[in-house]
Amino acid sequence: MIKLQKPTIIQLSEFDITQKIIESLSNVCTRSVLFSVKTQSKDATQIADELKISLSTVYKTLSTLEDLALAEVDKFVISPEGKKIKLYRSRIGKVEITLDDLEPSLNLYSNTVNPKSS
Repeated sequence: MIKLQKPTIIQLSEFDITQKIIESLSNVCTRSVLFSVKTQSKDATQIADELKISLSTVYKTLSTLEDLALAEVDKFVISPEGKKIKLYRSRIGKVEITLDDLEPSLNLYSNTVNPKSS
């Protein structure tokens, strides 16, 4: 019989969605991408140009934000070349993170802004 070790607090926190969101939002690039699409839906190229970061970084960040349900595809548009382009919007309008002892508390507020597509 194999006895499994009990996971440590740190190991457990790796699977905690609150912890994942807090870690993600601690990154300035992630916050910048998320809040750049708060009031206006944009595609990855527009975000990269606006924030002066690489397109691959924007795609990776958007993927993470979608996985965490912090951003979503607002709609699709067709480019002049006939390519389908995703326009992203933030699902989050405001974030509050508080610490009580070692336990973080996360409050996410819906994005009430109705974004305009550019």
